[in-house]
Amino acid sequence: MIAAEQASSQRVTVSEALADSKILIRVLDQWAQADWLRWLDVEVVRFLWQQTATSEPASPLLLLAAALCSHQNGHGHACLDLAYCLEDPDQALALPPDRPHGQPDVLPKDLLAGLTLEQWRGHLAHAQLIDAGTGNAPLVLVDDPARPLLYLRRFWRYEQAILHQIEKRLETSAGSNGNKAVDPQQLRNILDSLFPDAQDCDWQKIACANALRNRFAIITGGPGTGKTTTVMRLLIALQQSNSSDRPLRIRLAAPTGKAAVRLSESISSQRERISRESDDTSLPSEVTTLHRLLGPIPNSRQFRHHAGNPLPADVVVIDEASMVDIELFAQLLDALPDACRLVLLGDKDQLASVEAGAVLGSLCARADAGHYSASTIAWLTSTTGQQLPASVQSSDGQPIDQAITMLRFSYRFGRIPGIGALAGAINRQQDSLLELFDGRYPELQALRLQTSSDKAFRQLILDPDNGYGRLLKILSQQPAITDSSQGGEPSIWDSWAQQVLKAFDGFRVLAAVRRSEFGTIALNQRIESILRSTGMDSDVARYDGPALSSETLWYRGRAIMLTRNDYNLKLMNGDIGIVLPCPDAEGRLRLRVAFPGKDGEAVRWVSPTRLQSVETAFAMTVHKSQGSEFAHTALVLPGHDVPILTRELIYTAVTRASRQFTLIQTDPDILARAVRRRVTRQDGLNRAYS
Repeated sequence: MIAAEQASSQRVTVSEALADSKILIRVLDQWAQADWLRWLDVEVVRFLWQQTATSEPASPLLLLAAALCSHQNGHGHACLDLAYCLEDPDQALALPPDRPHGQPDVLPKDLLAGLTLEQWRGHLAHAQLIDAGTGNAPLVLVDDPARPLLYLRRFWRYEQAILHQIEKRLETSAGSNGNKAVDPQQLRNILDSLFPDAQDCDWQKIACANALRNRFAIITGGPGTGKTTTVMRLLIALQQSNSSDRPLRIRLAAPTGKAAVRLSESISSQRERISRESDDTSLPSEVTTLHRLLGPIPNSRQFRHHAGNPLPADVVVIDEASMVDIELFAQLLDALPDACRLVLLGDKDQLASVEAGAVLGSLCARADAGHYSASTIAWLTSTTGQQLPASVQSSDGQPIDQAITMLRFSYRFGRIPGIGALAGAINRQQDSLLELFDGRYPELQALRLQTSSDKAFRQLILDPDNGYGRLLKILSQQPAITDSSQGGEPSIWDSWAQQVLKAFDGFRVLAAVRRSEFGTIALNQRIESILRSTGMDSDVARYDGPALSSETLWYRGRAIMLTRNDYNLKLMNGDIGIVLPCPDAEGRLRLRVAFPGKDGEAVRWVSPTRLQSVETAFAMTVHKSQGSEFAHTALVLPGHDVPILTRELIYTAVTRASRQFTLIQTDPDILARAVRRRVTRQDGLNRAYS
């Protein structure tokens, strides 16, 4: 035992790790202990090594490649790009982690130093573990001489299924709808009626026509460019040009509950006006999550709807498609009937999904330049009367290019141009971003803090107009119990809860990371301390329920977010509620969590004891904020540079704000470095469509 402990405490050298698979696995264990890898990644390698222990041994460099491939899946990549990994290991692998728990003896870049691509590829020749996709080995090597890609087979299958399904849908003849082609003049009349005030090069009208032309279509654009307005008019056009004897079955979905609620609200605000203008009453109103649409099977990765039991739908629209990962997208395509039309909406410049894959970004890699063929230009002109700029025409346009339309004018930032100017500068990767905070745009504010205890941060949080001060004011207007037996009219409490939820959505603190002083965990603790110091939850005497104290987890005004789907409660990961008192049937105040109502409900009240996986949500990560919009957004950058800080993350944070944006930083160089760093999701879709 002593000898074993001494052996395990000895420092490992690079040459030892590359010569002995057992020693390499010991190095991987060190990486997992220090948070450089997940334990799952190590177990994948240990499984592969055990499978070959009695046959052809797997080389250390093969096992290293497998570990890094699994690691990449955990960081959102579909595969491991071997060449990119050799060129810049730390950047390619997003290392080091935010807060490593120690420094391993040997780092990934140490093992890869001096290794050539040919040498590494040579070590990956193993018939039992790796093939080119033709067998059933656990790893697949797409052996492009310049940039070979290594996959776990599951992700390779997803990618191949997506490529096949998209190719099949793009083969549909132009202008088809139902069972026969639609007359271009008929479409022209329909579109002219839907866009009576179309200006020169109205991209919304063009997007409608282009989506009518294909059974697979993408409408992409930044915030406020009118993606929802466009798709509503598209659905009317589809119904009016429908050649079947029944209305089209249209399903609307989004990746998360928050995104679904936002799409539902957006549609509701436009539905009556657009329907009245078009004299059409067949538009859908129900929006669901993508998981609910497909029908989740409990305790399984599978869904009720698949190729053998397809969705009963003629048109499926997916909003916030940038958040859809490669696995879910493959399952969606598998569940669609061949004749079903799929329309994706989303901002290609936003952060990709947390899970593996960047489907929308990869598909839209060439969207800025259009790359429309002459025949596409001619068809769009004939059906819209719009003259497209010569810059979007190209002789090398691919079939996927013809199915994508990018909306290029934002209506949101007309009166508040600062946020739009900042978002544009981020996408152009300008170094002079901080100059936009010089006062020319009142909606842009920058704070430089040393710690979250600085007075300026407290003032920001308690701002009565643009911070959580508005939330505190509404909380203080808690209804009185006018009837001890009934606890007042339920509508009074519902109305108050709605006001509280609306006030909370007026402001949000966003952070790039979870750990560190400026991560969400520490920020939530600090914000809770600030809010509770004002007496937000001090009126204990008014409750006949759990005692409230500084140690109590559940207190009046606490904002919480679900971190797991709860199908029994019909609440999903990312749903947000506020803890509030509410009278029970006997008129006693009990703490409940108020969630935005669905299906006609004003508010959904849930007992805290039924919520198992939640976290405080006064501050949230930028990733978690996707699909949301807040009047005022404050982005807190960490005090040190980390790989997760990218152009896409900063852009996503800025575009969550509809009226005001505040940048909080300790080091002004952090922002410039982040904007220069782009997310490079490694997958084969980007290679196929770029």
